[in-house]
Amino acid sequence: MRSIGVDLHTNCLTVHYRPERGKSRLLDYRLAELERFKRSLEETDQVAVESTGNTRYFVDSIRGCVSRVIVVDPNHFEVIRKSVKKTDGHDAEALSFFLSKGMLPESRMKGKAEAQVSSVIQTRDQLVKLRTSLYNKIHGILNSHGMKSNKESYGTEKGLERLLSLSFDAIVRLELKVIVEQIRSLNAGIRQLDEEIISKGKAVYPGHENLTSIKGIGDRAATILLSVIGDVKDFSDEGKLAAYFGIVPRVSQSNETQRYGHITKRGSKIGRTTLVQCTLVAKKYSPYLQNYFARIQARRGSGKAIIATARKFLSIIYNTLKNNWVFEDFPNFVLAHS
Repeated sequence: MRSIGVDLHTNCLTVHYRPERGKSRLLDYRLAELERFKRSLEETDQVAVESTGNTRYFVDSIRGCVSRVIVVDPNHFEVIRKSVKKTDGHDAEALSFFLSKGMLPESRMKGKAEAQVSSVIQTRDQLVKLRTSLYNKIHGILNSHGMKSNKESYGTEKGLERLLSLSFDAIVRLELKVIVEQIRSLNAGIRQLDEEIISKGKAVYPGHENLTSIKGIGDRAATILLSVIGDVKDFSDEGKLAAYFGIVPRVSQSNETQRYGHITKRGSKIGRTTLVQCTLVAKKYSPYLQNYFARIQARRGSGKAIIATARKFLSIIYNTLKNNWVFEDFPNFVLAHS
């Protein structure tokens, strides 16, 4: 059995073939030559490739040609990422070596439907950020004319119409008109994506009903959280899920001294932001979360309290999915009768 490491790019791949015995070899292929690469493979081969933008296409193309394909999380495989000798050949060789030793950190590969939902979620996030930047631009224009403004008012059609009715020089009116047109277009696009996220979330993720039974988690938020979590069975305990969300503190240890720093912020930023937003809503209704937040706030301040409460809320999410709970009355932890 050969261990094969692939350094994959948008238009080419560097491949290191490592047999159990004998001499290794290093070859380069254009992506257009993928069929030639496939002909070099044997049914007993195992292949490792880092997770990149076109990894799914590559894996789907070769899966039937080999015994095993491993997608490697580059954030965890720091031998490559922090290597002093950073070349495509060296990366491919490192992948084949650690694959042969069974030491590669495997990345979870989303199914086709899950990957499509995740892409739509990311697109929505980009559109929301773009809209926010336009809100900030309007705020700056009004401020430069000595006018106070409330950014939240731009989020309504009435507020946008009011904005266009203000008296400015012709060039400023034109600028505002173009910005408002872009905001309206973004609003329409975001609404369309929201509908798709909710619809596909209900169809793709079995845990959707479970999460939306938790007061504080709406249909869109449930889809976003599930797109990050995937199969909850992949996490042996709630601590592993918290680490995956990047909502655990960094730990540095020297001799007998152990220090805790800020949270790692690894994993999905969209998922982490959505979790915190849902926590802020849920704690308004849940006495349990309210009391927990208040205890931490009294000792460590509001910032650390909300992060700690978000982690506590994530443990509720974990157990809800793990045990297939559906709440009849979440604030009082009353489960619906099956």
